[in-house]
Amino acid sequence: MDNNWIIDNLNYAFGVWNDKLTEMWSLLTQSPQAFKGGTIWQTIQTVNGAMQGIGYGLLVLFLAIGIFRSSASFRDFQRPEHVLRHFIYFVMAKLAVTYGIDLMVDIFAVCAGIISAAAGSVGGNDGAAGALPVPAEMAAAIEDVGFLASIPLWLVTLLGCLVITVLAFLMILTAYGRFFRLYLYAALSPVALASFAGEGTSQMGRAFLKSYMGVCLEGAVIVLACIVFSAFAASGTVVLGGGSVVTQVWGYLGEVIFNMLVLVGLVKGADRVVREMFGM
Repeated sequence: MDNNWIIDNLNYAFGVWNDKLTEMWSLLTQSPQAFKGGTIWQTIQTVNGAMQGIGYGLLVLFLAIGIFRSSASFRDFQRPEHVLRHFIYFVMAKLAVTYGIDLMVDIFAVCAGIISAAAGSVGGNDGAAGALPVPAEMAAAIEDVGFLASIPLWLVTLLGCLVITVLAFLMILTAYGRFFRLYLYAALSPVALASFAGEGTSQMGRAFLKSYMGVCLEGAVIVLACIVFSAFAASGTVVLGGGSVVTQVWGYLGEVIFNMLVLVGLVKGADRVVREMFGM
């Protein structure tokens, strides 16, 4: 059997990884309004409009809760400053419910600026989504292996290619999951932001905004992780060791997969990193 089949498998696995890394990079630098041609965003706007009706109803409920929580007696209602404070809460909550989706877009735009600045510092997609080719010396060594000696080599490369492919799809699924969470936040924002109508319930709205900002900032953490990974992959740290070709390939794939595991771990743990950094 031609040993080029082994090299083709490795190139295919690295090609899947490079494609998913590039796709994830494009997702991180894309706005929710432009994703998939804006069709999903139009649906989210429709859902948000339906949620506004519920949000307006909750405004009265949260206002009543805030008034009764902060009023020690009926005399408090006779004080103008007491009524004015709750009126301001109500007006601010009303504006938040009405223009909540615009607020979501503005917050995302600020975080997108951070992502763009990080991406632009390394030249954009070409500077961060570096490719992982099969080293030429390893490809030459594989081609010279005999049939019997190539059998364990097939097993090693098949296992390594399977792991690389799985890691690539785990990474891109995390990026898509972040996009879907952004859409969920935008769709349900009127319900959460209505809590600002009550002084005692406003912490719900603050928690919602902090959580949404955390999801937006996950993109910056993922971009920085990709930049570090690409710089590490381009540094030539992965080298072939001595011994048989099987040992060299196993050592090479092991080191590459370890680096990929570090990146995938950072991508999947971006939410935890954001919480630790910013206390969200």
